[in-house]
Formats: sequence, C-alpha cells, structure tokens
Amino acid sequence: MKLWHRLYVLILVSIDKAVDIWSTKPYPANVLSNLYPNTFEIDGVQCASMEGFLQSLKFQDINKQREICALSGKDAKDSSTTVWQSTQTVYWQEYVIHRQSKAFITHIKRAYKALYTQNDTFRKALLSTKGKRLYHIGGVTDSYKTILTEVEFCSILTELRDGGK
Repeated sequence: MKLWHRLYVLILVSIDKAVDIWSTKPYPANVLSNLYPNTFEIDGVQCASMEGFLQSLKFQDINKQREICALSGKDAKDSSTTVWQSTQTVYWQEYVIHRQSKAFITHIKRAYKALYTQNDTFRKALLSTKGKRLYHIGGVTDSYKTILTEVEFCSILTELRDGGK
C-alpha cells in the first residue's frame, strides 16, 4: 500500500496538483521542509529552523533546548534522540508535555503559527501551494516513534495556509 501511495503522490506532483515537502526538492518544497533555515521566535527563544525547535522538545534541560533551537538542517536533525519514546514525554521550557496529548498538538501549532507570521520566506512558500495537496511521503507515520508525523505536519501546514493565519 505504501508503494501505491508514493506512486499516487508522485503522479499528483508531476501534474502540479501536489507538493511533496522535502529539503532536497525544488521550491517551494525545500523551503517548507523543517530542515530549511526559516528563523522565528517562540516564547522568547530564537529558532533557526522548525527542525531545531522540534528536536529541542526531546530534552528537559532548558539550556540544551535553546542550543538545539539555534540549529538548522542536518545539524538540527542530528541532535535527535529516541529517549523520549519510552515515556512519550517531551518538554518545553519548564513544561512537561505528553507526546500523544492535545496539549502537544496545540503547542506544535503555536510554533508553526509563529513561523508563519514571522517569516516572510516561509509564508510566501506556503501560500504558493494554494490549491495543492501537501505531502511528505518520506515522513514517519507512527506518532510513538516521531516527534511529528506526515499527517500532523501536512495538516498543520494546510490549516495555516487555508486559514490564512
């Protein structure tokens, strides 16, 4: 089934009906990638990319969070750890958040909204996909094994884009 899904998405991309978000793909897919150096600030913390922010959630130490938030690209991705998976516990500043909770998704949406409102490059890239379906076919689908699933990621971006806020 996964192969058929990939083929379906590739066909949609080839006829300009979809965007498969990936850091190595052409604009706007690359700019929408969490690895892209789209800067923003959330709760007084400067983030060099969404990947840096997402990976920082896996660490309880606030200084470590800030350090990882300052990363983008491969550096941010390489800061990952799987320690959080056994408890499904992530952190932001002094808050403890269960990965599978509504509070987690609310927090992630807040970060994407900050990125969208503060970063012109990201916002223009996202708005350029109007009328197209968003995919990340290389993304992990199990929320117990990834900080953000393909469905969560693409749903948040679609909601931001179509809501205009």
